[in-house]
Amino acid sequence: MNTSTTTTATDAPAASAEDRELLTAVVDLAAEAGRALEARYTTDARPATRHDMFQAGTADGQVSLDILRPGLTALRPEARWLTDEYETTELPSGEWWVVDEVEGNVNHVHGLPEWAVTVALVRDGQTVLAVVRQPVGDLTYTALRGGGAHLNGTPLKISAKTELNAAIVVTGQAEADQDGTYRRIGESISAMLDKALLVRATVPSTFPMLLVAAGHNDVFWQYEPVLPGIAAGALMITEAGGTVTRIDGTPWVPGSDTVLVAAPALHEQAVQVLAKIA
Repeated sequence: MNTSTTTTATDAPAASAEDRELLTAVVDLAAEAGRALEARYTTDARPATRHDMFQAGTADGQVSLDILRPGLTALRPEARWLTDEYETTELPSGEWWVVDEVEGNVNHVHGLPEWAVTVALVRDGQTVLAVVRQPVGDLTYTALRGGGAHLNGTPLKISAKTELNAAIVVTGQAEADQDGTYRRIGESISAMLDKALLVRATVPSTFPMLLVAAGHNDVFWQYEPVLPGIAAGALMITEAGGTVTRIDGTPWVPGSDTVLVAAPALHEQAVQVLAKIA
């Protein structure tokens, strides 16, 4: 297993021509899946029950997967498809497609705009390619390890802030109801309220991570994340010049039980605040 850290993009070799061609093909597939989901999307959606919500969400996911799975498999026949058992654990070596076919599905089925198709390729423990296609707004985020991060072709750049008391910081709700996790989320918000300019909590995690990569947000952290929710965003942030670790500041790898992303000058300050949460 690969135990290298994903902290900055400066030590990454230049992206290969093969990976650049692969990125173009993945962008096309994500756009196709996005169009299929957009055809099912309406701002008038108001599910009345959990059953209605999950029924619509399941149907949405299948529509997207019917495009993504065969398309991505054709592009990289040897790459494995991430399954639930590997969403929160370190990945074995080789290539893995890490996909959220409807990131923010809860928003899609409620007629809200923050939903997307996300695709990342993890190779030997490192995310090397990422695409996030957000049909509402016509936004395409892309990143290649050693090739930069872009929004609709324009380079992304991390925040230049140096003081946490001027920072917008964000956390996300954990996917799993595990003992102590919700308590840590609440305590971490309280701790940051005393130090940061503005504290937000949101779902899903992809969108605040993209905002960190673009310099709109400054810090994001999450307890017990699932890999499809953060793999693409982590690469976007490192390629935009940001820092990605676990919450305690130790190296982050796909499958880590926490994640902290930040503008470099704010990273250690965020670690110190969150270190108080046990």
